[in-house]
Amino acid sequence: MRRPLRLFTTKAAMSALVAVAAGCTATGSSAPPVSEGPHMTVIAPLGAMAPVPEIPPDEPPASFLGLADREALATARAADAGADITTAVLDRNTGVLITNGNDRPFAIASVVKLFIADDLLLQVAEGRTTLSPEDREALDVMLRASDDSAAEVFWNRSGGSDIIDRVVRRYGLKSTGQPGDGRWFNTTSTAADLVRYYDMLLSGAGGLPAEQVDIIVSNLAASTPTAPDGMAPGGVYPQRFGIPEGLYAEPVAVKQGWMCCVGADWMHVSTGVVGADHRYVVVIASMQAAGDDAARRTITDAVRTMFPDGAI
Repeated sequence: MRRPLRLFTTKAAMSALVAVAAGCTATGSSAPPVSEGPHMTVIAPLGAMAPVPEIPPDEPPASFLGLADREALATARAADAGADITTAVLDRNTGVLITNGNDRPFAIASVVKLFIADDLLLQVAEGRTTLSPEDREALDVMLRASDDSAAEVFWNRSGGSDIIDRVVRRYGLKSTGQPGDGRWFNTTSTAADLVRYYDMLLSGAGGLPAEQVDIIVSNLAASTPTAPDGMAPGGVYPQRFGIPEGLYAEPVAVKQGWMCCVGADWMHVSTGVVGADHRYVVVIASMQAAGDDAARRTITDAVRTMFPDGAI
């Protein structure tokens, strides 16, 4: 049967997840405060984000039974290091989504390259544009190595901020918006919207044909260790933070983002699909007033706290 998305946060999620595993629908209730961490609540079922597979396994994996606690612990540890993090993990087979309760909007930096590629590939699928061999190479580099120059070319070619409006409409993204200054890297979104985007991309519910979806996902699976970045020492920036380093025992396909000097903070965001069957979607973002090395360690440590065995 089609299973609705169920959103859980904090310790009360453990008992709710047990009910889900037993074939019951969890109901919303107030959760007790988490010691040394933010107060969060268990939220009632929100309805389906997108169609989910109707194949087993239909029960949450054992690791999900303690994930809400570990997300709370990761949030508290990050806060001790001076970072504000937002986390969301979706099991696409069951529709269970576990977050740390922080769904603040943030500028998603290079993660918007997913939207740029998605919009461009839909134009190709519908015969409204074609890609030269050079274009296709640039698209691959934009997704694998997060190349900014390619993003700038495709952004301008496809109408700039209009790309965001089209993607928002197709995917029903409620908290994603155009960049106020028209620069692609200042597009804003939330962890929940990014999880929804990935889920609908993979299921086809966002309207992108499977052949084009495979172009995006296969490139994310081939994400390079570093990315060209003219602001970074040596002109490159390390991309192995968050999901790739924290979920080291899983096959992952990731799109990373980072941005310096958001006020006093470094912003890092790690997003992607996890597991051989793309069963899970993971999104984590961090804002921290620290050097880039320390900020990358913080977001990676948060993922490792959530998944201490490097796997889901």
